[in-house]
Amino acid sequence: MALKVYLSGEIHTDWREQIIDGAQGLEVSFSAPVTDHDASDDCGVAILGPEEKKYWHDHKGAMVNAIRTRKGISDADVVVVRFGDKYKQWNAAFDAGYAAALGKSVIVLSPPEHQHALKEVHAAALAVAEEPRQVVEILRYVLTGTLPG
Repeated sequence: MALKVYLSGEIHTDWREQIIDGAQGLEVSFSAPVTDHDASDDCGVAILGPEEKKYWHDHKGAMVNAIRTRKGISDADVVVVRFGDKYKQWNAAFDAGYAAALGKSVIVLSPPEHQHALKEVHAAALAVAEEPRQVVEILRYVLTGTLPG
C-alpha cells in the first residue's frame, strides 16, 4: 500500500520537513501548497497583471492558488492540516472542510490551546495530533500496522 499525503496549513515553521523526514522509508508521496509566502500572495498579479485594489490582488492570488490546492486535496489519500499558534489560518480551516466534504482522511495538527476554537474541525478529522512525529506514527501504523517504540 502507498499513500498520497497533502500537507496543508501553516507555512512559518518546519513541520512539513519534520513529517517528510520522519516518513523516510515509508511508501508515502507528499504534496503541498506553495509555501513561499510572497510568491503565494503575489502569484495572481505576477501572472495575470496588476490590480489597483488589494482585494482584487488577493482575489487573483487566491484563485490561482486554489488550482493547486484543489488538485492536491483531490489526489490525496490523507490530508494533514496544520494550525499554528502565530496566525489565524482561515485557509487551513477551509482546506480541512473541503477535504472532509470529499471524504478524505483528515489529520489535524494543532496545539492543545486551539482545542476549543477548532472543535468542529477536530470533529471532522479522523485524528488530531499535537506534534509532527505523531502524524508520522499515524502514517507508519496505517501503512505497516506497526506501533511506535
